[in-house]
Amino acid sequence: ADRRIPIRDELPLHPDVTALKQWLAYSALRVGLAVLGVLPEPAIRWLGRLGGRLWYLLDGKRRRMALRHMRRVGEPPSAAVAVFESYGRYWAESLWVRPRRLPAMWKRMTVEGIENIWAAREGGRGAVVVLPHVGNWEAAALIGVHEQIPVVAVAERLANRRITEWFTRQRAMFGIEIVLTGKRLTPALLQALEQGKFVCLLSDRDLSGRGLEVEFFGETTTLPAGPVVLARKARVPILPVAVFFQQGAGHRAVIRPPLPPPDDLAEGIQAVARELEELIRLDPTQWHLVQPNWPSDRASG
Repeated sequence: ADRRIPIRDELPLHPDVTALKQWLAYSALRVGLAVLGVLPEPAIRWLGRLGGRLWYLLDGKRRRMALRHMRRVGEPPSAAVAVFESYGRYWAESLWVRPRRLPAMWKRMTVEGIENIWAAREGGRGAVVVLPHVGNWEAAALIGVHEQIPVVAVAERLANRRITEWFTRQRAMFGIEIVLTGKRLTPALLQALEQGKFVCLLSDRDLSGRGLEVEFFGETTTLPAGPVVLARKARVPILPVAVFFQQGAGHRAVIRPPLPPPDDLAEGIQAVARELEELIRLDPTQWHLVQPNWPSDRASG
């Protein structure tokens, strides 16, 4: 922890002020939910794209990152605008969805590779599902609900407890069992795998900085080690999945063949990187990566 003597701008807020700010943030979220919740689905898609385009125009730092990443995957500069529009649609849809709307979402979802789920679950085993930040990754849980496979995911403990609880409830709507980050995270996920559950992990960004080195889109970086470590310890396969937005309403899920439980961590994470590349290349404009993800990104500022 940083133990410097705080200067004036770094002095902690009074507890009452902090609580008030958290309450205001949560209240604003609930107002936004109420407004978006009454709109029809086409309006949500339109608002999401509009919000994403405005974000693209106003946030130069993230715009530059999106342009860098699109060049990496061989897309033209104009693709960066579509990335923000897709990301805006993700947030609009996440705030709009309600339990009553899930059956309609499932009816409009096409699933490619459903047989790969059952190949991964052979013998009643669990699996580690690796996903990129593509489309609406949370909608992948609808497949688990339909196929009667329990799905587990990890959520961060945010400073605002009310918003953490909202995110947890939101994912529970999709049929996702949430495990919050903390000391007991790994044992809880291993137990879920032993019980035959699918543990879903977003795996294309190394947020902790403690990942394993890989070559990803032709350049060396790190990806999170968690998926490979869990699969190796539990001796379960790794299942690559992505859920893309359709051009209009609906989603398209793509499930790749399962990878066997890895014996070597380095080889396992490189295999995961190759699978994520294959999924992202299906539609790079839906890859919601607008942060630095390679050492050269950080070096460039």
